[in-house]
Amino acid sequence: MAITLENPKNAKSDKPQFSRTNPFLAKVLKNINLNGTGSSKETRHIELSLKGSGLSYVPGDALGIVPENDPELVSSLLKEMGWDEEEIVTVGKQGESLPLMEALTTYLEITLLTKKVLQQAAAFTENEELQRLILIENADQLKEYCYGRDLLDMLRDFGPWKASAQEIVSLLRKMTPRLYSIASSITANPDEVHLTIGAVRYTAHGRERKGVCSVQCAERVQEGDLLPVFVQPNKHFYLPESQEKDIIMVGPGTGIAPFRSFIQEWAVNKAPGRTWLFFGDQHAATDFLYQDELENYQHDGVLTKLDTAFSRDSAQKVYVQHKMLENSKELFQWINNGAYFYVCGDKERMAKDVNEALVTVIEKEGAMTRDEAEAYLKDMQKQGRYQRDVY
Repeated sequence: MAITLENPKNAKSDKPQFSRTNPFLAKVLKNINLNGTGSSKETRHIELSLKGSGLSYVPGDALGIVPENDPELVSSLLKEMGWDEEEIVTVGKQGESLPLMEALTTYLEITLLTKKVLQQAAAFTENEELQRLILIENADQLKEYCYGRDLLDMLRDFGPWKASAQEIVSLLRKMTPRLYSIASSITANPDEVHLTIGAVRYTAHGRERKGVCSVQCAERVQEGDLLPVFVQPNKHFYLPESQEKDIIMVGPGTGIAPFRSFIQEWAVNKAPGRTWLFFGDQHAATDFLYQDELENYQHDGVLTKLDTAFSRDSAQKVYVQHKMLENSKELFQWINNGAYFYVCGDKERMAKDVNEALVTVIEKEGAMTRDEAEAYLKDMQKQGRYQRDVY
C-alpha cells in the first residue's frame, strides 16, 4: 500500500479556525441607518472587520451572528420570577456554570417557545389551562399559543410556579445564531464583511416584540464594539462561473443584500456579463436602499438596468413582480439567451409572486402553455440558472 505524505497546505496551522462553534470577534467599523427620516422602517448597514480572522467568503454566502438577548427582557424575567441574577446555573451539554443573568443574556433562547418547552413546564405548575393546552387533542391550540409568544408570556400566563431557576433554565434551548446574506464582495473590500439588516419590531399579545439580533444591531451595537461572527457558505446561491453570463436580480427591501455583493464583484472584475436589478420598497424618498451606489453603478455601466417599485408612492401598490411583467419581452430575451435569474427576500409572499410572474413572462413571450412554461422554469432550476435565497 502506497503511503502518501500529507500535503503541507492541509497541515493544521496554529491559527484558530473560526466557525459556528468558535466565532470570530469582529470589530464594528460602521453602523448606519439606510432609511430616511419619516420611514416606517429601520435598515442598518453594518461593516465589520475580518482582519486576522482568516475568514473568507464568496458572493451569495451568509454571515452568522451569535446575538445577545435584550437586557430589558432579561430583567423582566428575573423580576417576574423573583430570581437572583447572581445565582449560578448549569447550561448546555457540557454542563457549563454561569451566573443566571449571563445565561439568560448570552446563552439561552428566551424569545421563542416550543411545544416541548410547554409540555415539560407543565410539571412545575398546577395551572389548569396549561394542563389542558398540552393534551394531545389540543395540539393545534398549543401550536397557536407558541406562535409569537416567548418565555415571559409563558411564565406570566401559567403560574404560580413550583420551580427553581435551574429547573426553568433546563427547559430552554441554546440560542441559535442568526444568519444574514452578505452584502459585500471581499475582492472589493478586503478584510471586511458588510450586512444589510432590517430591524424587526412589532406588537403581539399586548406586548412590544423585538427581533433578537436585528434590534441588538439597531439599538445596542456601536462602532468599535465586537460581534461574534462566522461565515456560512451557501451552495445554492452563487454567481455564474462565466462572467460573460447575464444576471437578473430581484431583491426588494433587505433582499438587496446579496445583490450588492454580486454587483461589487462584477464591478471589480470588470465582468462583461450584463446585470439587471429589480428593487422595491415602500417609498422612494426614504426607502431606496443604496440609491447613490446603485445609480453610480448604472452610470458606470456596471448595472445595465435598474427597475424600481415603490409600493406606497402610488394609489395602486406596485411591486417588483409588476415591473417584471411590464418588461416581459426584454426579460424573456435575457432569460432565453442564457441569463441567470436570482430572487432574495420574503419567502411567504414576494418569492411566490415573483415565481408566478416569471412563469407568466415565459408563457406569454415564449408562446408556451402554462405547463410548458413551468417545465422551462424547472429546467432553468436544474441548470442552476434560477436560484432563490428566501427566508
